[in-house]
Amino acid sequence: MLKKIKIFKTIFLLLFLFGCNQREKEKKINFEDKPCYGDMIVDASIGDASYLNPVLATDASSGTINDLIYNGLVKYDKDLNLVGDLAKSWKVSEDRLIITFYLHENVMWHDGVPFTANDVKFTYEQLINPKVKTPYSSKFEEVSEVEIIDKYTLRITYREPFSPGLSSWGMGIIPRHIFQKGDFNTHPANQCPIGTGPYIFKEWKRDEKIVLEANHEYFKGKPYINKYVYRIIPDQAVEFLELKSGNVDMMSLTPHQYQNETNSSLFQEKFNRFRYPNFVYTYLGYNLLNPLFKDKRIRQAIAYAINKEEIIQGVLLGLGKPATGPFPPLSWAYNPAVKQYPYDIDKAKKILNEIGWKDTNNDGILDKNGKKFEFTITTNQGNKMRALCAEIIQANLSKIGIKIKIHIIEWSSFIHQYIDKKKFEAIILGWSLSLDPDCYSIWHSSQMKEDKYNFISYKNEEVDKLLVKGRRVFDQEKRKEIYYRIHAILAEEQPYTFLYVGDALPVVHNRFYGIKIAPSGIGYNFIKWYVPKSLQKYTP
Repeated sequence: MLKKIKIFKTIFLLLFLFGCNQREKEKKINFEDKPCYGDMIVDASIGDASYLNPVLATDASSGTINDLIYNGLVKYDKDLNLVGDLAKSWKVSEDRLIITFYLHENVMWHDGVPFTANDVKFTYEQLINPKVKTPYSSKFEEVSEVEIIDKYTLRITYREPFSPGLSSWGMGIIPRHIFQKGDFNTHPANQCPIGTGPYIFKEWKRDEKIVLEANHEYFKGKPYINKYVYRIIPDQAVEFLELKSGNVDMMSLTPHQYQNETNSSLFQEKFNRFRYPNFVYTYLGYNLLNPLFKDKRIRQAIAYAINKEEIIQGVLLGLGKPATGPFPPLSWAYNPAVKQYPYDIDKAKKILNEIGWKDTNNDGILDKNGKKFEFTITTNQGNKMRALCAEIIQANLSKIGIKIKIHIIEWSSFIHQYIDKKKFEAIILGWSLSLDPDCYSIWHSSQMKEDKYNFISYKNEEVDKLLVKGRRVFDQEKRKEIYYRIHAILAEEQPYTFLYVGDALPVVHNRFYGIKIAPSGIGYNFIKWYVPKSLQKYTP
């Protein structure tokens, strides 16, 4: 159904050209240091999970845990190729309307019940159920039928050719026997999950930690690390202190930590840090239901007034690039020729003055029809980079007469009380992107409902048509033309001020072996990470 995704060769080169500091240190492995079972790893996050159910989860923290508990039918390997996961193989019809999946026959749910094709069909039925609060339904609406051939074979038929079809089945599959009774959205299993994955859920203490243990019966082999602990530490500085104190084994560094606090020989003897390109961008998004932001010229003026280079240097310390639209520079869908917004205070002032925003009171704040130009930027607690971005934007916009207030909120409240309910004026947030450029769920006007991803309420008829068209085309060059146009429209209309694409900066304690950097990052082979017996810190 989907041709193998082609990624520019640049991504492969960049991953290995950052310098020796970004790779795992060479280790001499003695006989007793060969892969073995034992120990645990403590990971850190500034935000707690929301749903331990891949159909409902919308945040990165939930995704991290769900990826260890659940499997999809397919997944991306270390080289960004689609390979089988719960599916051992598949066939695609010549007209690309049918995918036949052949499933592994030795897979058990964590409670010992066999996994079958019935679970896949049940998952699909929840994804298209209008009562289920999922943002992923748009990826499955083109499916006309899911037919069970036998316990381990199923046929997926599409109404129209759907280029992201195969990759969409990377969605985590949920257990029918657990969810078939009760309300799906509030089911207890959303907090106490049963999956097929390499780790089994054991404990969740809200805003404190989530604990998983290795699945001894995992169909791809038992993970070497016995236990995974996900600690919620809502401050990146405190995370780093806990790392240095030995209470955390792994975290994502801030650029400041990476550049200024991890260069000592003592630190580098204890930890391995990594740096590689990221498919994540950070943005300033506007609530387009707010009359203040309805005119695109307002949003363009703000874009001219924001000094992205100051953000790249002051917040990222050079470890990233400016964003111009919904695709990162390494994506084949990235359009290098879109409209740019260089820092230009005079141009920003001119645009605003032309549409009636002037400092009539001589108090340094623009006003129009008796209303001052002021709004609040809301972002999440614990992310120092987003808070710094907000401060820089606040200072930048004050130069053109716009007054900014900054509101920083705990992560769960930020997502569920502000984003989901559209109770914000502007936000600083980020998107972690799929390798396929399909961004229908973020930008299509049908996705403006509560619990969907188009929470800024963007609507453009041409973009809607292009997003649908992009899903119908398989040839990458033809798809590129479509996504280039989408990129150009969004750059022109500025529903977001696209801020930056930062590098991934993970750090891991050096007692963990088997970590190999690849185009997909470092987490692709997590079940193969191990601690030699001589270095194990925790014993059962």
